[in-house]
Amino acid sequence: MAILMTSPQDNAKTRALVLFSGGQDSTVCLAWALSNYGYVETIGFNYGQRHDVELQVRTPIRTAIAADFPQWQGRLGRDHMLNMQTLGAITETAMTQDVEIRFEETGLPNTFVPGRNLLFFTYAAALGYRRDIFNLVGGMCETDFSGYPDCRDKTLKSLSETLSLGIDENYTIETPLMWLDKSQTWGLAHELGGSRLVDLIIEDTHTCYLGERNLRHDWGYGCAECPACQLRANGYRKWREA
Repeated sequence: MAILMTSPQDNAKTRALVLFSGGQDSTVCLAWALSNYGYVETIGFNYGQRHDVELQVRTPIRTAIAADFPQWQGRLGRDHMLNMQTLGAITETAMTQDVEIRFEETGLPNTFVPGRNLLFFTYAAALGYRRDIFNLVGGMCETDFSGYPDCRDKTLKSLSETLSLGIDENYTIETPLMWLDKSQTWGLAHELGGSRLVDLIIEDTHTCYLGERNLRHDWGYGCAECPACQLRANGYRKWREA
């Protein structure tokens, strides 16, 4: 009987590390990774975000995914939480301070945290090196976004090359939502996990920039006023009406 031998490189191709915040997009990305890789770990970051309630919903979401989706059972591995509050300390943004959300003279909203995604992927790559995981998955998107330069496809392709050169491993940054609008993201969630995953996103994920978890809407919890809530709500209604 022939024995199939796999190299460390082949094993690495079946493993992924998802940047998992506890929000809608990262939850869909987690479902996508579990559908496309044999083993998936998650990583979260505490950077002093104003809506730190998202960190509290991460564990219940992971628990529900592991328990309620037979197609993904056995694929979800360890979770990692990194403390990066220094980032919040050196940035004056509406994501890290209690200030009104507005657009700056640069044209960018003051929710932009400079370098955030660059640092997230760099830390994820460093962790991945230790865990033998070189596929990094994030929920960045150019279709429905506020112009954040570190969400651009070109930026992340460049970063993937830089990480590969700097760590001397073949890193891949996967962004399954890059060219989807928010209604298509809801649709992808349904395609991946059916109504159960859509219900999980509505009830358990958190997107609201202001951290509001007391107001329940048909699309989930939030203030319904901040840009993140409006994007999520409009996408949900467009998807339901399609």
